[in-house]
Amino acid sequence: MIPTETRAAVLVEHGKPLDMQTLPLPSEIEPGAALVKIVCATLCGTDIEIWSGKMSFPGMLPMVLGHEMVGEIVALGEGTADALGKPLKVGDRIGWSESTCGHCHGCTILREPVACEHRGYGFLQRSDVPPYATAGLADYAYVTPGAAKLVVPEGVKSTWASMAGCAAKTVLRAFDRAGGIRTGARVVIQGAGALGIFATAVAKLSGASQVITIGAPEDRLKMAQKFGADHVVDIALGSDGIVQKVKDLTGGKGADYVFDFAGAPSIGHEAIAMAAQRGKVVIVGSTGPQETPVSLGTLMGKELAVIGSLNGDISDYSRAIDFFSAFADAMPWDDLFSAPVGLDKAYDTILSMHELDTIKAVIDPRLS
Repeated sequence: MIPTETRAAVLVEHGKPLDMQTLPLPSEIEPGAALVKIVCATLCGTDIEIWSGKMSFPGMLPMVLGHEMVGEIVALGEGTADALGKPLKVGDRIGWSESTCGHCHGCTILREPVACEHRGYGFLQRSDVPPYATAGLADYAYVTPGAAKLVVPEGVKSTWASMAGCAAKTVLRAFDRAGGIRTGARVVIQGAGALGIFATAVAKLSGASQVITIGAPEDRLKMAQKFGADHVVDIALGSDGIVQKVKDLTGGKGADYVFDFAGAPSIGHEAIAMAAQRGKVVIVGSTGPQETPVSLGTLMGKELAVIGSLNGDISDYSRAIDFFSAFADAMPWDDLFSAPVGLDKAYDTILSMHELDTIKAVIDPRLS
């Protein structure tokens, strides 16, 4: 029997506890859609920013948080297939991208799903209008027809596949936008959260000779070292101290690649200052409309390339799944994740991530 309602942890007001509610589910599964039982949701930094109100826009609440998740199919619409056209079946364990329309300028002319004018994240779906529950902090989620779906291979853990849905694909897209890492290059990673630590591992596995991770607190910097950082730099040094430390560590040359996964106001200035001649600076974590001053003279004088990278699309998502499959034993990936908790403890994990006590919180609704 197809479920007609679901428990969900609903964000009703920024900065406040989540409200456990029962939401209706669509009475019919559309062609191309699926209904899944959530088996794993991992929280992303964006979830924490939305909860706190740092990321907000009029009319977004109430909503169900969570855009990194994996679920088992319990019902399918007619003709529902994976991203490559292979028919899906009940029981398949899938992840899925945010929906895209397929007919706007971004989709058809630019051929860039991330530029879709009607891109539909779970956190863009209000929980008081159909289809109500499309995000991870619920027992069941409705996977819309426009969302590209991927079957998770047996050897990829649900936590890894869930992280692949945003954090991992975002990092891999950024490295792709940079043109990959030249073997033997010096790489600086700004930020020691989940993205920064994962990026540290990717840089090391890509053949960088020196990986320097900048961030805080101390336990996250120690974690970065477990994931391949040759050196770590605490942000307590301040902007000038950070830049000087990187220059000292690189023999005065600076970094061939600087990746921003932090988004702090000083990031742009520091990135430009610590980049080597003809280096590449990739901006990933700096969101929002605030001004971030940088020296255009330094950009010109060093002949730097500054590249923006926005999240990731279904191809990046697929590569992230493949990455975890290929490098399953290369790094202690499980150390990134907290012990799974039930849906009733989701708010506690949000607070833990907000206080930087947890890198990647894991919610398994089946536990409560």
